[in-house]
Amino acid sequence: MAVSNPIPFIIVSALLLAVGVQAHGIASAVVIDSTFYDGYNPSYQWKNPPPTVVGWSVPDDLQNTFIPPNQFNTPDMVCHLGAKPAGAAAPVKGGDVIEVQWTPWPASHKGPVLDYLANCNGPCETVDKTKLKFFKIGEAGWIDKASDLWAANVLTNNNNSWLVRIPEDIAPGNYVLRHEIIALHAAGNPNGAQSYPFCFNLAIDSKGTANPAGIPATEFYKANDPGIRFDLFSHPTAYVIPGPPLYSGALPVSQTKPGPITATATGVYAYTAPAHVRALVIPTPPPLAIPTTLVPSARAASPAVPQATQTL
Repeated sequence: MAVSNPIPFIIVSALLLAVGVQAHGIASAVVIDSTFYDGYNPSYQWKNPPPTVVGWSVPDDLQNTFIPPNQFNTPDMVCHLGAKPAGAAAPVKGGDVIEVQWTPWPASHKGPVLDYLANCNGPCETVDKTKLKFFKIGEAGWIDKASDLWAANVLTNNNNSWLVRIPEDIAPGNYVLRHEIIALHAAGNPNGAQSYPFCFNLAIDSKGTANPAGIPATEFYKANDPGIRFDLFSHPTAYVIPGPPLYSGALPVSQTKPGPITATATGVYAYTAPAHVRALVIPTPPPLAIPTTLVPSARAASPAVPQATQTL
């Protein structure tokens, strides 16, 4: 869409930023080996030409909304509302850690964080999203019952970022990373759970040969699954993370903020991430005395944020 007057674009961008801060968030970028790759923002549809990014486009998500359970079986469940493949891919190696950056995520929106990969078996830029078959490479749910700390809270406390480790044993190729938060604050009601999936194209360099079996995203969850229909306020004692089982080759990662970004991507739309994404200051809660089997990330450097105690 051509921009005949820059003023409307500025106004729309400001409104989108305000919505993102006050309501729900979007997965806005990824950082790999200190290199920043821009994701997608719905405001990009008013740029002519639109920037080429590694995040799948979601132009219909102007209100930072979600996918409810009665739409879990629709194509929107793959990578969000009206999602279309990204025009570029971020290079990554098997075993590497990816930092997914979000715009501010509200602390009240408690729930699990899940990560999936799907092999495009060709270029991801032209893949049919309904043909993608995903396998789960990371999951975290109810981290600490005593403090009611959920994976989504860890993401918020970690400057709105989440770490994902790529399995070392998978075959090289073009993959889609599907990153998702499921908000449970209204999940005690029918059709109350809120899925926020976002996708990024990855070009994975690996010495592995595994081709894990996957399933379509439209088959991940059912409306009455115990991890989807879940009442946060009924004094629950356990939580079952929804979706398929974790891939056997999934690698653990410690949810600790990596070091500063020292470079930006070349060949795709890249910029210095906004302060509200990269430098949000959030009060740090007391350290959690919870047993963990996580292996520290090679890039983890900051002890000032809580660490998830789930194997991802």
